[in-house]
Amino acid sequence: MAATTDSTAGDNANPGQLSVQLDRLREAFARLTNAQKILLAVTLATIVALLVTTAFWMKKPDYRVLFSNISERDGGAIIAALEQLNVPYRFNEGGSAILVPGEKVHEVRLRLATQGLPKGGGVGFELMENQKFGTSQFAEQVNYQRALEGELGKTIQSIAAVQAARVHLAIPKPSVFVREEQKPSASVLLNLYPGRALEPAQIAGIQNLVAASVPQLAPASVTLLDQSGAMISQLKSKLLEAGLDPTQIKYVQEIEASVIKRIEDILAPIVGKENARVQVAADIDFSQSEQTAETNRPNTTPPDITIRSQQTSETASVNPTPQGVPGALTNQPPVPATAPLTVPAVPGAGGAAATVPPGQQAPGQVNAAGVQAPIYNAGQPISTRKDATINYEVDRTIRHTKQSIGVVKRLSAAVVVNNRKDVGKDGKPTTRPLTDAELRQINDLVREAMGYTQERGDSLSVANAPFTPVEKADNDIPLWKDPEVVSLGKDVLTWVAIAAIIAYLLLGVVRPLVKTMFPPPPPPEDELGKIDGIDIIAGDEEPLEPSAAEMLQKKIDEARELAQRDPKVVANIIKDWAGVNGG
Repeated sequence: MAATTDSTAGDNANPGQLSVQLDRLREAFARLTNAQKILLAVTLATIVALLVTTAFWMKKPDYRVLFSNISERDGGAIIAALEQLNVPYRFNEGGSAILVPGEKVHEVRLRLATQGLPKGGGVGFELMENQKFGTSQFAEQVNYQRALEGELGKTIQSIAAVQAARVHLAIPKPSVFVREEQKPSASVLLNLYPGRALEPAQIAGIQNLVAASVPQLAPASVTLLDQSGAMISQLKSKLLEAGLDPTQIKYVQEIEASVIKRIEDILAPIVGKENARVQVAADIDFSQSEQTAETNRPNTTPPDITIRSQQTSETASVNPTPQGVPGALTNQPPVPATAPLTVPAVPGAGGAAATVPPGQQAPGQVNAAGVQAPIYNAGQPISTRKDATINYEVDRTIRHTKQSIGVVKRLSAAVVVNNRKDVGKDGKPTTRPLTDAELRQINDLVREAMGYTQERGDSLSVANAPFTPVEKADNDIPLWKDPEVVSLGKDVLTWVAIAAIIAYLLLGVVRPLVKTMFPPPPPPEDELGKIDGIDIIAGDEEPLEPSAAEMLQKKIDEARELAQRDPKVVANIIKDWAGVNGG
């Protein structure tokens, strides 16, 4: 029973305490004037609104780019698809991009890809997917050509500098007659991004891409135009005709950079890093020539003589003179010789004829050039002829010379070396110029490093001069221009501004009003002190009675203090007095 009684008493006490608190709050709120009440209500409403706005701002999704630089047709289809998917979207300031919440970007892109969005402003081979039954061959050919043009346009748009591309193909009908056969051609209209241009290599790449996609289409038959109508397909040929080949320029730069690096590497241990400046100019010959030469020289050197063929002929004849008595007997031909040859008997010698061995001349006979005659004819004239023909090999040389491309014709190098760093007598760092011996040493090293050749006409100049210190320019983006820092600064500034506003409202408005509503309690009574301006004496002594003048002065001081602490209350009191007196 006791516990029940206590519990009931406690339950009854809580409503009582709550009513007491409410009474105290009403009493405190009654201390405020009407203007103060309105100010307090507006301040509390402002603080609540700021807190709610901040909470919603923190929960606001971060929108990111879904698609940008798309055609109006694709943009309308994408927006319709987003509305079906219940995905919130918005546009950027220029209206060229569609933004969606950052956490849904990848998901939305995959869902739109299943619907074939975006289509890119052109049709491709998807035209061939929905072929109707009974389509004519002409319609199929037209659809195929449209699909091929669309696919080529999409491929060309993938180049970074190309914003949009449109391809037109002129494919003639095949003919069975070779003379009447026509080659296909193509034209491409390119819409480039502002401030961008195509390089010659990119132009040639687009031409070869289109030519390789159409049978029997030559790259020269592909015409390229930009959005201003200027023909850019001739840029490559004009550069080649002018001799400005980018590969050749790059080759010259590589050779010059290689020579500069070799010179700097060999000078760095001697003069120190960043204490030498080197510049090299290379004259490269890119001309290509072929030469064929045939040389015939006489084969007269005895050790090297080579005989191809040799022919010798020798003849001899005897011219007989008339002798004896003219007549038939003297005109008889000589008796033909018989083997073995016998020498007729010489008159007066006696004996028989002797036998002549082979290879020897018989006595009384003459053997010349294969002709043998009796000795009595030796006194007659003999005609001999000897012919010899010798054919020698001809010394023939055939030389085919092909000059290589990119031959270094001449090198010119200029080297500037900084002064030597030294320490003066006072211990401060100083600089001194290089000596002649050091300059000669550097000159020799540079000559060897660059491959100096006097016959080629190379030139080298080495100079010594003090370097002027150059302040390094800070190419980094300053913090106040960094986009990330700027974005972070805006967020921090927003938070600081909200916090400052709330702090000002709480400390500058709400706090004084709360002090007015709940004034501080009166000071506690001391053993020795004053209560309401009256001196209190400890012990059994009675307090001293204040005089009338002291009581008047006390009331005046209290009125002054009340006027300083709350002038509005004093003004209201005076106003009430004036109203009563007036009534």
